[in-house]
Amino acid sequence: MPMRHVLLAILTAILWGANFLAIHASLSQFPPFLLVALRFAIIAIPTILFVPRPQVRWRWLLGYGIGFGTLQFVFLYLGMALGFPTGLSSLVLQASAPFTVVLGAMLLHERVARRAAIGVGVAALGLAVVGLSYGAAAPVGPFLLVLLGALGWALGNLASRKARTEQPLHLVLWMSVVPPIPMAALSLVFEGPDQIATAFSTSLTAAAAPAWWGLAYTVLLGTLAGSGIWVWLMARHPAGTVAPFSMLVPVVGIVTAWLVLGEQPGSGELAGGALIIAGVLWASRPARAALPTTDVVSRAPHEALALESVSTSTR
Repeated sequence: MPMRHVLLAILTAILWGANFLAIHASLSQFPPFLLVALRFAIIAIPTILFVPRPQVRWRWLLGYGIGFGTLQFVFLYLGMALGFPTGLSSLVLQASAPFTVVLGAMLLHERVARRAAIGVGVAALGLAVVGLSYGAAAPVGPFLLVLLGALGWALGNLASRKARTEQPLHLVLWMSVVPPIPMAALSLVFEGPDQIATAFSTSLTAAAAPAWWGLAYTVLLGTLAGSGIWVWLMARHPAGTVAPFSMLVPVVGIVTAWLVLGEQPGSGELAGGALIIAGVLWASRPARAALPTTDVVSRAPHEALALESVSTSTR
Protein backbone atom coordinates (compact mmCIF):
# COMPACT_ATOMS: atom_id res chain seq x y z
CA MET A 1 0.00 0.00 0.00
CA PRO A 2 1.14 3.59 -0.56
CA MET A 3 2.36 5.28 2.62
CA ARG A 4 -0.68 7.56 2.79
CA HIS A 5 -2.95 4.49 2.72
CA VAL A 6 -0.89 2.89 5.48
CA LEU A 7 -1.30 6.07 7.52
CA LEU A 8 -5.06 5.97 6.91
CA ALA A 9 -5.20 2.36 8.13
CA ILE A 10 -3.24 3.32 11.26
CA LEU A 11 -5.53 6.32 11.78
CA THR A 12 -8.57 4.03 11.61
CA ALA A 13 -7.07 1.70 14.21
CA ILE A 14 -6.42 4.69 16.47
CA LEU A 15 -10.00 5.94 16.02
CA TRP A 16 -11.39 2.51 16.89
CA GLY A 17 -9.03 1.92 19.80
CA ALA A 18 -9.87 5.29 21.38
CA ASN A 19 -13.56 4.52 20.85
CA PHE A 20 -13.55 2.41 24.00
CA LEU A 21 -12.65 5.48 26.06
CA ALA A 22 -15.61 7.26 24.46
CA ILE A 23 -17.91 4.39 25.43
CA HIS A 24 -16.55 4.50 28.97
CA ALA A 25 -17.33 8.22 29.17
CA SER A 26 -20.87 7.77 27.85
CA LEU A 27 -21.59 4.97 30.31
CA SER A 28 -20.89 7.38 33.15
CA GLN A 29 -24.16 9.17 32.24
CA PHE A 30 -26.39 6.71 30.40
CA PRO A 31 -27.25 3.13 31.40
CA PRO A 32 -25.99 0.55 28.87
CA PHE A 33 -29.27 -0.46 27.18
CA LEU A 34 -30.32 3.15 26.74
CA LEU A 35 -26.88 4.06 25.42
CA VAL A 36 -27.02 1.38 22.73
CA ALA A 37 -30.46 2.65 21.67
CA LEU A 38 -29.19 6.24 21.50
CA ARG A 39 -26.05 5.32 19.58
CA PHE A 40 -27.91 3.62 16.78
CA ALA A 41 -30.96 5.91 16.73
CA ILE A 42 -28.65 8.82 15.92
CA ILE A 43 -27.43 6.91 12.86
CA ALA A 44 -30.74 5.28 11.96
CA ILE A 45 -32.85 8.42 11.55
CA PRO A 46 -30.78 10.06 8.77
CA THR A 47 -30.19 6.62 7.23
CA ILE A 48 -33.93 6.02 6.78
CA LEU A 49 -34.40 9.51 5.34
CA PHE A 50 -31.44 9.74 2.98
CA VAL A 51 -29.77 6.36 2.32
CA PRO A 52 -31.33 3.83 -0.08
CA ARG A 53 -31.86 0.42 1.46
CA PRO A 54 -29.43 -2.18 0.11
CA GLN A 55 -31.08 -4.83 -2.03
CA VAL A 56 -30.63 -7.75 0.34
CA ARG A 57 -33.10 -10.11 1.96
CA TRP A 58 -34.66 -8.74 5.12
CA ARG A 59 -33.63 -11.84 7.05
CA TRP A 60 -29.93 -11.06 6.53
CA LEU A 61 -30.36 -7.36 7.23
CA LEU A 62 -32.20 -8.17 10.45
CA GLY A 63 -29.67 -10.87 11.32
CA TYR A 64 -26.82 -8.44 10.86
CA GLY A 65 -28.57 -5.79 12.94
CA ILE A 66 -29.44 -8.26 15.71
CA GLY A 67 -26.02 -9.93 15.84
CA PHE A 68 -23.62 -7.10 15.13
CA GLY A 69 -25.63 -4.10 16.24
CA THR A 70 -27.70 -5.44 19.13
CA LEU A 71 -26.09 -8.48 20.75
CA GLN A 72 -22.52 -7.26 20.36
CA PHE A 73 -23.07 -3.87 21.90
CA VAL A 74 -25.60 -4.78 24.56
CA PHE A 75 -23.16 -7.32 26.03
CA LEU A 76 -20.11 -5.09 25.50
CA TYR A 77 -21.75 -2.07 27.12
CA LEU A 78 -23.24 -4.14 29.93
CA GLY A 79 -19.91 -5.82 30.65
CA MET A 80 -18.12 -2.46 30.71
CA ALA A 81 -20.86 -0.93 32.88
CA LEU A 82 -20.37 -3.77 35.37
CA GLY A 83 -16.67 -3.06 35.63
CA PHE A 84 -14.81 -4.91 32.89
CA PRO A 85 -11.71 -2.82 32.05
CA THR A 86 -11.98 -0.54 29.04
CA GLY A 87 -8.67 -1.59 27.50
CA LEU A 88 -9.26 -5.31 27.94
CA SER A 89 -12.68 -4.92 26.32
CA SER A 90 -10.98 -3.88 23.08
CA LEU A 91 -8.89 -7.03 23.30
CA VAL A 92 -11.58 -9.57 24.20
CA LEU A 93 -13.76 -8.42 21.28
CA GLN A 94 -11.06 -9.84 18.98
CA ALA A 95 -12.64 -13.20 19.81
CA SER A 96 -15.16 -12.36 17.08
CA ALA A 97 -12.67 -13.63 14.50
CA PRO A 98 -12.25 -17.20 15.84
CA PHE A 99 -15.96 -17.29 16.71
CA THR A 100 -16.73 -16.45 13.07
CA VAL A 101 -14.61 -19.35 11.86
CA VAL A 102 -16.23 -21.85 14.23
CA LEU A 103 -19.78 -20.67 13.56
CA GLY A 104 -19.11 -20.62 9.81
CA ALA A 105 -18.13 -24.28 10.01
CA MET A 106 -21.07 -25.22 12.23
CA LEU A 107 -23.87 -23.20 10.62
CA LEU A 108 -22.72 -22.64 7.03
CA HIS A 109 -20.75 -25.89 6.69
CA GLU A 110 -17.64 -24.03 5.59
CA ARG A 111 -14.39 -25.89 5.42
CA VAL A 112 -11.85 -24.82 8.05
CA ALA A 113 -8.31 -24.64 6.70
CA ARG A 114 -5.49 -25.97 8.86
CA ARG A 115 -4.04 -22.48 9.25
CA ALA A 116 -7.40 -21.13 10.46
CA ALA A 117 -7.85 -24.04 12.87
CA ILE A 118 -4.42 -23.42 14.41
CA GLY A 119 -5.14 -19.70 14.68
CA VAL A 120 -8.50 -20.37 16.36
CA GLY A 121 -6.83 -22.72 18.84
CA VAL A 122 -4.13 -20.19 19.76
CA ALA A 123 -6.69 -17.38 20.11
CA ALA A 124 -8.94 -19.58 22.25
CA LEU A 125 -5.98 -20.37 24.50
CA GLY A 126 -5.31 -16.64 24.79
CA LEU A 127 -8.92 -15.99 25.78
CA ALA A 128 -8.70 -18.67 28.46
CA VAL A 129 -5.52 -17.08 29.83
CA VAL A 130 -7.15 -13.63 29.91
CA GLY A 131 -10.30 -15.00 31.58
CA LEU A 132 -8.37 -16.94 34.22
CA SER A 133 -6.04 -14.04 34.93
CA TYR A 134 -8.87 -11.52 35.22
CA GLY A 135 -11.14 -13.91 37.13
CA ALA A 136 -8.46 -14.51 39.75
CA ALA A 137 -8.79 -10.91 40.95
CA ALA A 138 -12.35 -9.92 39.97
CA PRO A 139 -15.75 -11.48 39.18
CA VAL A 140 -15.61 -13.29 35.85
CA GLY A 141 -19.16 -12.29 34.85
CA PRO A 142 -18.24 -9.02 33.08
CA PHE A 143 -15.55 -10.85 31.09
CA LEU A 144 -18.12 -13.41 29.93
CA LEU A 145 -20.52 -10.64 28.93
CA VAL A 146 -17.90 -8.99 26.70
CA LEU A 147 -17.09 -12.43 25.28
CA LEU A 148 -20.78 -12.85 24.43
CA GLY A 149 -20.52 -9.50 22.66
CA ALA A 150 -17.80 -10.98 20.46
CA LEU A 151 -20.10 -13.94 19.76
CA GLY A 152 -22.87 -11.52 18.71
CA TRP A 153 -20.42 -9.83 16.33
CA ALA A 154 -19.57 -13.21 14.82
CA LEU A 155 -23.26 -13.99 14.25
CA GLY A 156 -23.59 -10.63 12.54
CA ASN A 157 -20.59 -11.50 10.38
CA LEU A 158 -22.36 -14.60 9.09
CA ALA A 159 -25.53 -12.63 8.31
CA SER A 160 -23.60 -9.94 6.41
CA ARG A 161 -21.73 -12.70 4.59
CA LYS A 162 -25.01 -14.24 3.44
CA ALA A 163 -26.36 -10.83 2.41
CA ARG A 164 -23.68 -10.53 -0.32
CA THR A 165 -24.47 -6.91 -1.03
CA GLU A 166 -22.64 -4.74 -3.52
CA GLN A 167 -23.35 -1.73 -1.25
CA PRO A 168 -21.53 -2.65 1.96
CA LEU A 169 -21.64 0.81 3.52
CA HIS A 170 -25.41 0.98 2.91
CA LEU A 171 -25.76 -2.36 4.68
CA VAL A 172 -23.73 -1.03 7.62
CA LEU A 173 -25.91 2.07 7.87
CA TRP A 174 -29.20 0.19 7.52
CA MET A 175 -28.06 -2.28 10.15
CA SER A 176 -28.34 0.64 12.58
CA VAL A 177 -32.10 0.74 12.02
CA VAL A 178 -32.53 -2.59 13.85
CA PRO A 179 -31.18 -1.99 17.41
CA PRO A 180 -32.96 1.19 18.64
CA ILE A 181 -36.48 -0.19 19.21
CA PRO A 182 -35.55 -3.49 20.94
CA MET A 183 -32.88 -1.71 22.98
CA ALA A 184 -35.29 1.02 24.04
CA ALA A 185 -37.75 -1.70 25.10
CA LEU A 186 -35.06 -3.52 27.10
CA SER A 187 -34.08 -0.22 28.71
CA LEU A 188 -37.68 0.41 29.79
CA VAL A 189 -38.01 -3.09 31.24
CA PHE A 190 -34.64 -3.51 32.98
CA GLU A 191 -33.39 0.03 33.59
CA GLY A 192 -36.82 1.51 34.16
CA PRO A 193 -38.46 4.85 33.41
CA ASP A 194 -36.97 6.45 36.53
CA GLN A 195 -33.37 5.66 35.58
CA ILE A 196 -33.99 6.77 31.98
CA ALA A 197 -35.58 10.03 33.15
CA THR A 198 -32.72 10.68 35.56
CA ALA A 199 -30.14 10.07 32.81
CA PHE A 200 -31.80 12.61 30.51
CA SER A 201 -32.70 15.15 33.18
CA THR A 202 -29.08 15.37 34.34
CA SER A 203 -27.59 15.13 30.85
CA LEU A 204 -27.48 18.90 30.25
CA THR A 205 -25.18 19.61 33.17
CA ALA A 206 -21.45 20.31 32.82
CA ALA A 207 -20.68 16.99 34.46
CA ALA A 208 -22.49 15.15 31.64
CA ALA A 209 -20.50 16.85 28.85
CA PRO A 210 -17.93 14.00 28.58
CA ALA A 211 -20.79 11.54 28.03
CA TRP A 212 -22.13 13.56 25.09
CA TRP A 213 -18.65 14.03 23.68
CA GLY A 214 -18.14 10.28 23.99
CA LEU A 215 -21.40 9.56 22.19
CA ALA A 216 -20.53 12.04 19.44
CA TYR A 217 -17.11 10.44 19.05
CA THR A 218 -18.61 6.95 18.85
CA VAL A 219 -21.07 7.95 16.13
CA LEU A 220 -19.01 10.40 14.05
CA LEU A 221 -15.42 9.19 14.39
CA GLY A 222 -15.62 5.61 15.66
CA THR A 223 -18.45 4.57 13.35
CA LEU A 224 -18.88 6.85 10.35
CA ALA A 225 -15.33 8.13 9.80
CA GLY A 226 -13.59 4.92 10.83
CA SER A 227 -15.90 2.68 8.82
CA GLY A 228 -15.82 5.01 5.83
CA ILE A 229 -12.01 4.98 5.69
CA TRP A 230 -11.94 1.21 6.15
CA VAL A 231 -14.47 0.61 3.39
CA TRP A 232 -12.42 2.86 1.09
CA LEU A 233 -9.20 0.96 1.87
CA MET A 234 -10.81 -2.48 1.56
CA ALA A 235 -12.14 -1.54 -1.87
CA ARG A 236 -8.62 -0.70 -3.07
CA HIS A 237 -6.39 -3.36 -1.49
CA PRO A 238 -6.58 -7.10 -0.71
CA ALA A 239 -8.30 -7.80 2.58
CA GLY A 240 -5.22 -9.67 3.82
CA THR A 241 -3.20 -6.47 3.38
CA VAL A 242 -5.63 -4.17 5.18
CA ALA A 243 -7.16 -6.40 7.89
CA PRO A 244 -4.00 -6.94 10.00
CA PHE A 245 -3.98 -3.23 10.83
CA SER A 246 -7.06 -3.90 12.98
CA MET A 247 -4.76 -5.74 15.39
CA LEU A 248 -3.53 -2.29 16.40
CA VAL A 249 -6.98 -1.60 17.88
CA PRO A 250 -6.52 -3.48 21.18
CA VAL A 251 -3.00 -2.05 21.46
CA VAL A 252 -4.43 1.48 21.18
CA GLY A 253 -7.33 0.55 23.46
CA ILE A 254 -5.09 -0.80 26.22
CA VAL A 255 -2.54 2.03 25.97
CA THR A 256 -5.14 4.82 25.96
CA ALA A 257 -7.03 3.24 28.87
CA TRP A 258 -3.74 3.02 30.77
CA LEU A 259 -2.81 6.65 30.05
CA VAL A 260 -6.26 8.18 30.66
CA LEU A 261 -7.92 5.85 33.17
CA GLY A 262 -4.90 4.35 34.87
CA GLU A 263 -5.89 0.80 33.90
CA GLN A 264 -2.85 -1.46 33.98
CA PRO A 265 -3.43 -5.04 32.80
CA GLY A 266 -1.58 -7.81 34.59
CA SER A 267 1.13 -9.93 33.03
CA GLY A 268 -1.27 -12.84 32.54
CA GLU A 269 -3.77 -10.66 30.72
CA LEU A 270 -1.02 -9.24 28.48
CA ALA A 271 0.27 -12.73 27.73
CA GLY A 272 -3.23 -13.89 26.85
CA GLY A 273 -3.70 -10.81 24.68
CA ALA A 274 -0.51 -11.58 22.79
CA LEU A 275 -1.82 -15.10 22.11
CA ILE A 276 -5.17 -13.76 20.87
CA ILE A 277 -3.52 -11.30 18.48
CA ALA A 278 -1.03 -13.92 17.27
CA GLY A 279 -3.81 -16.44 16.65
CA VAL A 280 -5.95 -14.00 14.70
CA LEU A 281 -2.98 -12.79 12.64
CA TRP A 282 -1.91 -16.34 11.87
CA ALA A 283 -5.40 -17.31 10.77
CA SER A 284 -5.64 -14.13 8.70
CA ARG A 285 -2.54 -14.82 6.64
CA PRO A 286 -3.52 -15.71 3.07
CA ALA A 287 -3.11 -19.37 2.24
CA ARG A 288 -1.94 -20.68 -1.11
CA ALA A 289 -5.39 -22.01 -1.87
CA ALA A 290 -7.95 -19.45 -0.73
CA LEU A 291 -10.73 -21.01 1.30
CA PRO A 292 -13.99 -19.37 2.36
CA THR A 293 -13.14 -19.66 6.03
CA THR A 294 -9.80 -17.88 5.87
CA ASP A 295 -11.62 -15.22 3.89
CA VAL A 296 -13.93 -14.67 6.82
CA VAL A 297 -11.09 -14.40 9.31
CA SER A 298 -9.22 -11.87 7.22
CA ARG A 299 -12.27 -9.67 7.30
CA ALA A 300 -13.45 -10.00 10.86
CA PRO A 301 -11.29 -7.97 13.19
CA HIS A 302 -12.65 -5.14 15.38
CA GLU A 303 -15.25 -2.40 16.16
CA ALA A 304 -15.34 -1.63 12.44
CA LEU A 305 -18.95 -1.53 11.52
CA ALA A 306 -18.00 -1.97 7.88
CA LEU A 307 -15.31 -4.60 8.08
CA GLU A 308 -17.12 -7.89 7.51
CA SER A 309 -19.72 -6.24 5.27
CA VAL A 310 -17.07 -5.17 2.84
CA SER A 311 -16.16 -8.79 2.22
CA THR A 312 -19.54 -9.38 0.62
CA SER A 313 -18.65 -6.98 -2.17
CA THR A 314 -15.36 -8.70 -2.91
CA ARG A 315 -16.76 -12.17 -3.51
